[in-house]
Amino acid sequence: MDGTLTRRGKFTPALLQALEDLAAADIQVLIVTGRSAGWVSGLSSLMPVAGAMAENGGLYFPPGNHKPVVLTPISDLTQHRQRLATTFENLQTKFPKIQESADNRFRITDWTFDVAGLRQDELQTLDNLCQQMGWGFTYSNVQCHIKPQGQDKAVGLLQVLREYLPHYSSEQIVTVGDSPNDESLFDRRYFPVSVGVANVLEYVNQLQYQPAYITAAAEGEGFCELSSYILKSLHISQ
Repeated sequence: MDGTLTRRGKFTPALLQALEDLAAADIQVLIVTGRSAGWVSGLSSLMPVAGAMAENGGLYFPPGNHKPVVLTPISDLTQHRQRLATTFENLQTKFPKIQESADNRFRITDWTFDVAGLRQDELQTLDNLCQQMGWGFTYSNVQCHIKPQGQDKAVGLLQVLREYLPHYSSEQIVTVGDSPNDESLFDRRYFPVSVGVANVLEYVNQLQYQPAYITAAAEGEGFCELSSYILKSLHISQ
């Protein structure tokens, strides 16, 4: 969502129109974001989308305001949050400058802190420290995430597709992203048709998996470019 659908941190009229146009053409859009369960619960019910995943594959919000589905099995959520808090405190002892994200209180499966001001070598150190403490780590253009190992967007999306949208083959899925926490969506073993909006080029040296295609425009304008291309192709084929 951030940096892929937004433009300078905001939704634009052009984006909302693109989502409406895709829905009218019966092309389902599923938001797959690192944002918190609290944020995604509200946004997904207001936007013309076919559902949403929050916390990098941690939860799925089906369309129609239904109860969210926890995709990552967690036996005791209270204990889980306490362990995440302790891990963050341990990281703070080595990186006193890191600050808990404003939306962290609305999270269930992961813990976030702001990415601003962190260098690439510091991000790698944070990743290593999380791994040593038994956690996964990823980051976007907004936040760093301490998360359960194995929880990522591809794993969550594949589960949602199996259980809720089994009539779609992998060749019919177009994944779109812009930053390192989208990397698993660029893995061609699972999603052969992947697209990066132009600002993904900022992270090209950090990504093991690269998008198959990259738009000319950045951020939400890149998504609108892709939307226009898909709709025109659909019209031509008809």
